[in-house]
Amino acid sequence: MGFDLGELLEHRMRDGYELHARYVNPQLPAMLRAIGFDRNYRKAYGAILIDDSGLEYLDLLAGFGVAGVGRNHPVVRKTLEYVLNGEFPDLVQFDCPPLAGLLAEQLLKRAPHLGRVYFCNSGTEAVEAALKFARFATKRPRVLYLEHAYHGLTAGSLSVNGNAEFRNGFGPLLADTAIRMGDLDRLKRELRRGDVAALIVEPIQGKGVYLPPPGFLLEAQDLLRQYGALFICDEVQSGVGRTGRFFAYEHEGLEPDLVTVAKALSGGFVPIGATLGRNWIHERVFSSLDRVLVHDSTFGANNLAMAAGLATLAVIDEEDLISRAASSGEFLINELRDRMHRWELLSDVRGRGLMIGFEFASPKSWQLKPGWWASETIRRGLFAQAVVLALFHRHRVLTQVSGDRVNIIKLLPPLGISDEQIKWFLDAFDEVMHDAHRSKGLIGQMAMTFARGVAHR
Repeated sequence: MGFDLGELLEHRMRDGYELHARYVNPQLPAMLRAIGFDRNYRKAYGAILIDDSGLEYLDLLAGFGVAGVGRNHPVVRKTLEYVLNGEFPDLVQFDCPPLAGLLAEQLLKRAPHLGRVYFCNSGTEAVEAALKFARFATKRPRVLYLEHAYHGLTAGSLSVNGNAEFRNGFGPLLADTAIRMGDLDRLKRELRRGDVAALIVEPIQGKGVYLPPPGFLLEAQDLLRQYGALFICDEVQSGVGRTGRFFAYEHEGLEPDLVTVAKALSGGFVPIGATLGRNWIHERVFSSLDRVLVHDSTFGANNLAMAAGLATLAVIDEEDLISRAASSGEFLINELRDRMHRWELLSDVRGRGLMIGFEFASPKSWQLKPGWWASETIRRGLFAQAVVLALFHRHRVLTQVSGDRVNIIKLLPPLGISDEQIKWFLDAFDEVMHDAHRSKGLIGQMAMTFARGVAHR
């Protein structure tokens, strides 16, 4: 066979942005070019990305949490090479391959109150399964979710998405209801109607890195039990060690009925999703031979995904990444909180483990107010965008704004990020903040740049 992927990439590596503009989503390359993020990354390891000119970038996003064990981890790579070289049969469909059973066994060891696992290809598919299972098991139609929630973008998960920018234009959606985080009275009122199948929550909300009020989730769980509704914890981003526990719900002392997992379980290589649930829920859904495939995914338990998951769990244990995430996260959060006294624009730092958000707010100093007001008048959240751009262009640190029209930056670095890499970020952050707190520094420059852009348009 004449196909040579290496040769193809050698000739076309620099064509990615043009190919996307022509054949995929033209808005993506347009956006990346507009903000100067249009790099061609050629290699990666751990928390480092390397572009085609050999420059190294500190990756504090980890692919939205996908590369939890770091990029191109050698153990995960070796495991996948073993599966490919073994020429094992895959996706036969009429068999029970051992890898899926082994991964389910390992996941349930980490959630001993649950008994079954359904495998799929992504976080949003795992949420879809949880919603379907909850509605079927309870024979109730409605699911409650929290404001600001993000559970995915397919039709069912979009119905429990608390961000209007994702929902607009895609209705009608499922008959679901949003409640404010912490509002137990509203939760009780909705449950009294008798038609609620479940409440779905992120133990830490990804959009904004919002933590629940102390005790709220535990009391919500008790109310759900009282009214016969199920409790779903979406651990797609917060799970697999991210917060210093394997599951973030462990911080709250919870025992949810259904748990969704994805992202970091992939090892950064192969798409995977999983829905863990109580035995009785699965037994109701898959109640007979006639219903054996009532909910299924063609690629869901493929050998590469299952092997990647097993290798990822082994790496997390062998490298003690959960403890490292806890200690590194505590250090990083404390360092950022200490800087709140130094940088008045920095108003809040929150998170658990290595799921961290820091927020900016209007300054008290009159010399800083005009620039802040100018940027917020153009578009709310522009100051945080300016910080993200400065971190990237000046210091080659990749971060993101955590949602639309918010001045919150989110950090999701690999769990094994080193002390030196944390220092790299903190030094970069201090330089950008120092500039931002000059009257004609970052905030003024950014406001003028965007004002000129708006005027030109």
